[in-house]
Amino acid sequence: MRLKDKVTLITGGAAGIGKATALRFAEEGAKVVICDLNEEAGNALLAELGPEARFYKVNVANRQEVQAWVDDVVAHYGRVDVLVNNAGILRDALFVRVKDGVLVKQMEESAWDAVINVNLKGVFNCAQAVAPIMIKQGGGVILNASSVVGLYGNFGQTNYVATKAGVIGMTKVWARELGRYNIRVNAVAPGFIMTEMVQQMPENILNEMKAHTPLGRLGEPRDIANAYLWLASDEASFVTGATISVDGGIVVGT
Repeated sequence: MRLKDKVTLITGGAAGIGKATALRFAEEGAKVVICDLNEEAGNALLAELGPEARFYKVNVANRQEVQAWVDDVVAHYGRVDVLVNNAGILRDALFVRVKDGVLVKQMEESAWDAVINVNLKGVFNCAQAVAPIMIKQGGGVILNASSVVGLYGNFGQTNYVATKAGVIGMTKVWARELGRYNIRVNAVAPGFIMTEMVQQMPENILNEMKAHTPLGRLGEPRDIANAYLWLASDEASFVTGATISVDGGIVVGT
């Protein structure tokens, strides 16, 4: 029970890595509060998370919604011990596509804005909402979802890579600024993980992902959840400002 009675907020908690993290934290005694845009999936998960769990429909890109969510959590539980900034989206496209020297297509501004708003601004919004609470109560843990592509780059993901690299940068800044208040801030950089979305990809793509992973398999959402669990626990009490790769040894693009 490494997280016994720890009030934990998990964004994008209704599916994939977020769901696995919610379940893993509940196993270790946490009081889990998830937010997501998928109400049906979020409410369905509550039955597995225990009687003290709660679900909120929140758009993390909306500062007012985030603040209202955090305020309600504090009113109900009295504190926030852990924040897992997991929510994220993809809008992949080539930066520019040229044929015979002529521009035929490029990443749309709307695709850039959407990913930046959720993956980067959303992390900023949620962390900024909980930081004053953690300072007041004498400490806490903030965990941010990056990606191996934030470290290495990836074809067709200018927007996504920008956010995941940005998350690593923000993690380092916040670790420096908030350490004096006993708040630890770390990031996790998953590799190819067998989420519901990835499972729907063609078999040849999945095989290619495995071929690029030295351990010869895709990760499971629980692999990432276990990394978050360790970072949230007292076992990682001297770890802050770190980015932990959980990727099976992958090197993207080789």
